[in-house]
Amino acid sequence: MKIKTDILIIGAGPSGTVAAATLLKKGYDVTIIEKSVFPRFVIGESLLPRCMDVLREADLIEPITAAGFQKKSGAKFIHGDSVCDFDFTEQFTPGSRWTWQAPRADFDKILADTVEERGAKIVYDTTVTDVEINAEEVKTTVESNGEVQEYISKYIIDGSGYGRVLPRLFDLDKPSNQPSRSAFFTHLEDPNRPTDKDANRIHAIILAQDIWVWVIPFSNGNTSVGVVGNLSFIDENLSPEENFNHLLTMQPYLKERFTGAKQIFEPRRITGYSSSVKQFYGDRYVLTGNSTEFLDPIFSSGVTFAIESGALSAKLIMRELEGEDVDWQTEYVDHIQAGVSTFRSYVNAWYDDTLPTIFFAPSINQDIKERICSVLAGYVWDQNNHYVKRHDKALTTLAKVIRMQKK
Repeated sequence: MKIKTDILIIGAGPSGTVAAATLLKKGYDVTIIEKSVFPRFVIGESLLPRCMDVLREADLIEPITAAGFQKKSGAKFIHGDSVCDFDFTEQFTPGSRWTWQAPRADFDKILADTVEERGAKIVYDTTVTDVEINAEEVKTTVESNGEVQEYISKYIIDGSGYGRVLPRLFDLDKPSNQPSRSAFFTHLEDPNRPTDKDANRIHAIILAQDIWVWVIPFSNGNTSVGVVGNLSFIDENLSPEENFNHLLTMQPYLKERFTGAKQIFEPRRITGYSSSVKQFYGDRYVLTGNSTEFLDPIFSSGVTFAIESGALSAKLIMRELEGEDVDWQTEYVDHIQAGVSTFRSYVNAWYDDTLPTIFFAPSINQDIKERICSVLAGYVWDQNNHYVKRHDKALTTLAKVIRMQKK
């Protein structure tokens, strides 16, 4: 059976649903094919303030607010006895000063339910098996429980994330230039959660130069905790629960806060999560979110790029379908890659000790800190910010000055 729709979207995560919300506002018929059944678990649980601007434009703030997710007002970095705190109210770039931290199973389902209520058709538990594109249309073959169907659309958006449907079908995958790292994580009950401003801060705690831990509190009383980097400390003779409990004894803050905390689910491990592609778009298709590129969990950039690319791709598709000439390279690829490049510099600087040198310096100029804070808030396209415009050199130069002052 052939089913017609204006735009077919692969994946009901934030990238796909924000794209759908943007298209629905202009009256387009939208169908989303989702391999999973919602709610489903996924990591990437901490948003950035830049997300709020995009969600607000897509009229998605209200349903998310109603869920009562944990507000996030900043980020704290810890290395031994040294602490660096960033408050999003003290940032250089105009924009949102807070965002949310949320279990993605709940967050993603709210977005999916909202766009479905607005008219999008979401087909769950269904796998895209083939995509054929010609000058007039896109033919997408899907399968669910042995039943095969065809969708005919004007355009297709791949927001499949780690599923990477079109990169796999169109041979678009390429190796990431990021080193291969691993993440080991679970959710914990958190009865010892602080009651001051730390209660709504994400924490990044350095264990070693290539190993750090995230601590992300949720409004339901649980907290996401994960270790990222070189996981050579894991003892394959121990259970995941035993290994994770050992992790919690490796740093004083973790030990004090989480010793004896109940694990909500068995700790999980993912390896080699960084990814990239040869191209972001082609005739009648575009890749969004993690289908294009994923860097690293540090700085929580994943959801930001997902919804930024989802909303932008939808706007450009609408313009193209309405007869305008769209320069996809300049207006889409160059824009997304500019943000990715900025965050890549910060990710690399985190692991090579450049950013820790800056963060844990005895003192840091307030204007500089506010500009770096804007990057950590997701405002990675602000060319008025020296630490965006010169991201490839500004951090290195600053770290050199700090090291010289210590001598």
